[in-house]
Amino acid sequence: MRALVQRVTSASVRVDGDEVGRITPPAGGHGLLVLVGVTHTDDEAKAALLARKVWTMRILENEQSAADLDAPVLVASQFTLMADTRRGRRPSWSAAAPRPVAEPLVDEFTGALRELGATVETGVFGEHMEISLVNDGPVTLLIDV
Repeated sequence: MRALVQRVTSASVRVDGDEVGRITPPAGGHGLLVLVGVTHTDDEAKAALLARKVWTMRILENEQSAADLDAPVLVASQFTLMADTRRGRRPSWSAAAPRPVAEPLVDEFTGALRELGATVETGVFGEHMEISLVNDGPVTLLIDV
C-alpha cells in the first residue's frame, strides 16, 4: 500500500458538487490529508501497518504526530498513486488493485485509523473527487508499506 500524506491546515472533498468530507483543525493546528493507493499484493496487515505509520508519523508541529495532537485525517482513495511512469508517455495502471481488492483495503485502512483514535473523514471510493487543501510547509510524504 502507498499513502501520500500532506500536512494541512484544512482539507475537503466534493463528489458531484456535494461536500462529502472536511477537516478543519483548531486555529493554528494541523490535520492530515491522506491519499491511498492499493496494489495486488496488499492485505489487511499492510492496511493496519500503514494506518499506524500515518497516525504516528512525527510531521506536525514540534515533531509531534497526529496521534499526539489528536489531529483530524481526511482519507481519499487514489489508484493513480500506483502508476508506473518509467516508460513512454502513457502511465501504466497495472499495479493498481481492482476495486474488489482495493475498496475493502481502503476501508480497512480507514477503520484502523479510527481504532487508533483518529477522527477520520473520507472521500467516496471510485468516484471522481475534487479535493481542496491548504498544505502547510509544504510537508508531503510518500509512505510505502
